Amino acid sequence: MGSPGPATMSLAGLGTAFGFRPSLSYLVGIITGTTIVLLMIATGVTALVLAQPILLTALTILAGIYILYLAWKIASAPVGPLAPRSEHAPAFVPGFSLAIANPKAFAAIGAVYAGHTLAADNLTADAVYKLAALVLVIVIVNTAWLAFGATFSRILKNPVAGRAANILFATMLVASVGLALIAA
Repeated sequence: MGSPGPATMSLAGLGTAFGFRPSLSYLVGIITGTTIVLLMIATGVTALVLAQPILLTALTILAGIYILYLAWKIASAPVGPLAPRSEHAPAFVPGFSLAIANPKAFAAIGAVYAGHTLAADNLTADAVYKLAALVLVIVIVNTAWLAFGATFSRILKNPVAGRAANILFATMLVASVGLALIAA
């Protein structure tokens, strides 16, 4: 589905900053929200949302504000070998909210969903196959990004390197949103 977006960058950053297990609730929120985006695209609800420019603008602004807050949390998270990893890790609702308000998710999932046919002679089977395949991809990709960040954090026991990694992930998160908005 292309380059990493806000959700995957946030998962990698949270994995690095807080560890895998403390970030699981956030991961479930991202997976659930992204699956809702997929269902909105599959059922045509997305067209209704996009037809309301003020709603789209409001969602974009709220998502941008949350991304900046999340980037701050990642950049300022405790680092080093004795850093408490489970304190204040974002939970389900922030992950869900980011996934729902993520413009890159709508674009990428919409392109993949509309661009491929798996059962040309049966539209219902085609929709079910696409939904199943894309949900599997959503689960695998997002879990892998969180695991990558958590694994990466184990390498960064040095407080200076850990802080630099947290700041790098936070910067990449903000940059991924900026690039998604420019591309939209």
